[in-house]
Amino acid sequence: MLRAVSAVLIAAALPCAVGFAQEPAADTTAQALYVFLDCNAPNCDFDHFRREITWVNWVRDRQDSDIHLLVTSQRTGGGGWHYTLDYLGRREFVEQDRSLSYTSDPDDTDAEVRENLTQTIALGLVRFVDNSPIAPRLRVTYQEPPVAVVQREEHDPWNLWVFQIRANGSLNGEAQQSRYSLGGSASASRVAEDFKVSLRTSGRYSRQEFELDDDDVYVDVSEDYSVNLDMVWSLGDHWSGGGAATASRSTYYNRDLGIFLGPALEYNIFPYDESTRRQLTFLYTAQLAAFNYELVTVDGKTEQILPRHTLSVSASVQQPWGRVFGSIGGTQYLHDLRVHSINTFAFFEYRLFRGLNFNLSGGISRIKDQFYLPSEGLTDEEILLRRRARETDFRFNMRVGFSYRFGSKFANIVNPRMGGEGGEIMFFF
Repeated sequence: MLRAVSAVLIAAALPCAVGFAQEPAADTTAQALYVFLDCNAPNCDFDHFRREITWVNWVRDRQDSDIHLLVTSQRTGGGGWHYTLDYLGRREFVEQDRSLSYTSDPDDTDAEVRENLTQTIALGLVRFVDNSPIAPRLRVTYQEPPVAVVQREEHDPWNLWVFQIRANGSLNGEAQQSRYSLGGSASASRVAEDFKVSLRTSGRYSRQEFELDDDDVYVDVSEDYSVNLDMVWSLGDHWSGGGAATASRSTYYNRDLGIFLGPALEYNIFPYDESTRRQLTFLYTAQLAAFNYELVTVDGKTEQILPRHTLSVSASVQQPWGRVFGSIGGTQYLHDLRVHSINTFAFFEYRLFRGLNFNLSGGISRIKDQFYLPSEGLTDEEILLRRRARETDFRFNMRVGFSYRFGSKFANIVNPRMGGEGGEIMFFF
């Protein structure tokens, strides 16, 4: 829609525009809308928004706001971004919430996405000032879209297919050691409302050489390659069905070749069209897993074919009080029900009160499926370089922190000089 019609809101009087670009005077402060921006999405350039939309007061804390603007996003199948903008009314605007959306073109630059997002934000704010003293100072202009743009939107010669290729490499060293690595990936995907398919392949080769004290040279080579095919059908507002196939090689996991193949079924408690704000999904997969090992395993195997199934539960919520994401999943091999793994991850951010935010993230894994470990023990060099997986029952990680911001409630002024920004204290444990 935004590619066809661009609603550009312009302050007609220069004194008004200058007044809002700087810290508001007492008389204009009472007139202007107080807006709190809550955006962790790509291309959320707060400095740019403040420079372009000067006819509202941008405040630092949502408790001071008339409108809490919550911006969330999701990646589209074509490689663009779908933004959902929720205007949450407070004070006199309680129960006057509204939502807008904007989808960027995959070929748009960051600057173009930022500009269209700015226009969408401004368009949504108009409703809340149309009866205020600010309204007579605003103007609406219409920009006729180029014919070429309309034709491209009506006809897609690629039929929704998107392709991507990446390559990278690195080289470093010194007198007694050196390292180089090569990597790359390629993907092809097609995303439609009723069906999506994705094919991805990636690989990395790394080689390190170390000259030891006894003039011996230790060489470490790591290889990781994978090919993934995913297909998903939409089965309504809450259900999805599909399947996946994967082939991979990994020296770390003692895998000369691994193949995983099977169907999957997912249920989302909330409709999928609310996924930018909240999701609670249950995903079940059943697979056959075939392994060809690089070294003989602890069970004396050089190859295996094993059935397994996986159940995972994921939840994500982004609300005015903060953000939550969490998942727990378990994989069990059916040839021996004791062989399994359980993985959990959680991220939590909560606004405790004015200016104070608390965040916590971490994960715990229970590991009881290391049948792929080689029978021969690891050398000291392999342990220190993490060349191969070691026997373990669990893994964990955790991060805790909070931030406190204080000072003036206004956030209208933009000054990027020297890059410093005061008034915030960060703590991490």
